[in-house]
Amino acid sequence: MNMAAKPNARTATKLTAPDVYGVLTEPTTLKIQRLLPGPIERIWAYLTESELRRQWLAAGQMEMKVGAPVELVWRNDELNDPPSQRPAGFPEEQRMQSRITELDPPRKLAISWSGSGDVSFELEPQGDEVLLTVIHRRLPDRPTLLMFGAGWHMHLDILAARATGEEPAQFWDGWSRLQKEYDQRLPV
Repeated sequence: MNMAAKPNARTATKLTAPDVYGVLTEPTTLKIQRLLPGPIERIWAYLTESELRRQWLAAGQMEMKVGAPVELVWRNDELNDPPSQRPAGFPEEQRMQSRITELDPPRKLAISWSGSGDVSFELEPQGDEVLLTVIHRRLPDRPTLLMFGAGWHMHLDILAARATGEEPAQFWDGWSRLQKEYDQRLPV
């Protein structure tokens, strides 16, 4: 038997990995996925622990109960060293007040998203990896959809890099490029 021709579990998983681009599942709902190295508890920590979450998305303490307030604090310039050039109109720091709306550790976390619906994070073990599905519902308009699509895409790329020990791509450079790509990919 030729052992070189037999794919290992990691190779087989990569062949069925989700598309890295978000898709519209409804006119105002964006779904985006990433296959990340497990175990599930490790990825759950990246979603719920402020110090780990700030490395790819936003800092902010979470009390793990439905209805608990959450303040998310973005400092996207800190996601890379050195940071890329922040576009005009974006502050160095942005804060958002939110609430936990659903909680099923370590499989699901949903939070309200001030001014633009709600976001759920769902984790599903797949062998030694974990499928993370982010669903952002009730995006109010196309410019917001393009901005958030590019944002989620870059934040999840950075999470994937952090989870695998790689150096993440420059956030703002990627975000600017991805807005144009999402404008072409998503229906008007």
